Amino acid sequence: MPDLLPLLPLIFLGALLYSSVGHGGATVYLAVFTLFRVATAPLVTVVLVMNVAAAGIAWIMFRQAGHLRWRLLVPFVVTSVPMAYLGGLLPFAGRAQAVLLGLALLAGAARLLFFARVPTLPLPRAGAPFYLTAVVIGALLGFLAGATGIGGGIFLSPVLVACGWATVKQAGSVASAFIVMNSLAGLAARLPTTPVDAAVLGPLLVAVVAGALLGSYLGASRLPLRAVQVSLGIVLLVAAVKNLLA
Repeated sequence: MPDLLPLLPLIFLGALLYSSVGHGGATVYLAVFTLFRVATAPLVTVVLVMNVAAAGIAWIMFRQAGHLRWRLLVPFVVTSVPMAYLGGLLPFAGRAQAVLLGLALLAGAARLLFFARVPTLPLPRAGAPFYLTAVVIGALLGFLAGATGIGGGIFLSPVLVACGWATVKQAGSVASAFIVMNSLAGLAARLPTTPVDAAVLGPLLVAVVAGALLGSYLGASRLPLRAVQVSLGIVLLVAAVKNLLA
């Protein structure tokens, strides 16, 4: 069992930051494990449970604040959930896993470092063009989420804002629900071969829940967390480079 104590402050910080924008934090949890040289493959189900906990708290908080839009959420999850399950059955391994995870971390770092405000594109917001685009994006992100052991929200929320489909808070609310559903699908696919290590999960889950409660509360109040975003973006960037160059 790895020494978890040095990891807990970063896990708490990651959950705080990510839940403030409706995310579960799987990318930062994997980044922390990578930085501390903890093997991620045996802990993929642990990460998914952590993801469900953080994103679930954010989902509740943002929904209670009135930001959830079911009309926006449903077209994405209709295809993302079954594809997340499929991705969980066909996970990437070895070098392919390291490269794909590195790219996911790199995208997360870029999102945090360079896109505090995502530029908006004038795309259709309703009708057949919107729904067709949504189900295709949902399928792609769902498979990537299942195959890499993340929820996919780190990609979905900037897409929602960039396409002009949601405000930042609406995107956070939709992304949190998206993450919970995809993470549960990926967890269902992976549990038969990679059971959850309860001894490892316990302390990590405490840090995640504490961070998510505070982060989602701050997110609802829209407090500025730009400095923390940049710091965490640097952590993700370092972890991404370690994966890509390993």
